[in-house]
Amino acid sequence: MKTTWLGPNILKDLFPPRKLSVQKYDFGHLLVIGGSKLYSGSPVLNALAAIKTGVDVVTVAAPERAANIIASFSPDLISYPLEGDYLEVKHLKELLKLSQGKTAFVIGGGITRSSQTFQLILSYLRESLIPVGCVDADAIHAIAQDKNILKKRSLILTPHLFEFYVLSGEMLKEKTLDEKIQKVFDFAQTFNTTIVLKGEIDIIADKNQVALNKFGSPYMTKGGTGDTLAGIVGSLLAQKISPFQAACGASYINGRAGQLAAAKYKQSLMAQDLINYIPQVLK
Repeated sequence: MKTTWLGPNILKDLFPPRKLSVQKYDFGHLLVIGGSKLYSGSPVLNALAAIKTGVDVVTVAAPERAANIIASFSPDLISYPLEGDYLEVKHLKELLKLSQGKTAFVIGGGITRSSQTFQLILSYLRESLIPVGCVDADAIHAIAQDKNILKKRSLILTPHLFEFYVLSGEMLKEKTLDEKIQKVFDFAQTFNTTIVLKGEIDIIADKNQVALNKFGSPYMTKGGTGDTLAGIVGSLLAQKISPFQAACGASYINGRAGQLAAAKYKQSLMAQDLINYIPQVLK
């Protein structure tokens, strides 16, 4: 198992100079699926972090109340309302149609954990023709019910420790770093997937290799900083960066932006502050 530590040099490979001839959509169109009657913030943070990381266009699909709130955040976002208060199986056909032409997706933020919502997520992951995607938050709980989907799709999972326990049955809180690395690598190998295990040191693994990211801050416990990570993952995937590289790049960018924001705001840090520091990290 090859293990490397991440640093700013990764950005050179992710963001080569752009040609003068490029046009809109050359750097991707990301679909964010999330939100519910109760939660509208998560998909907004996904989308705004994604735009700041270079994807050309983001469309957010969410239940109607959440979609209307999302539309008010920024004119840079396309917000697509789905009838009802929660994502349900009845939305599958509409979401599959909306997926046409998109280059990556992010799913899971703020969707809640009803059986109907889980059924939609699993059906979407089985049937969507978008080649790559990021599975986060409540969607991780859904995919734990049918992990074999991971073997058939090119996905990046972004769990924290409890979500990794839901996925794998492995409680890693008291494990050493080396033990955590081995468990994450074993899971990535078994299911042929890519994982970013969020923590004091992020562990990024696919079936061949592991990378570690020490950039971040204890002030990033605030709600929403995982949503920004998922949005950055989706942005890089939409720009046709390979899953392992996208996972590594997102972990570094999110952690470093959070580190810079925390230096200024400390316990007052919010996820929106982190997003505002992404351009400084990329520069």
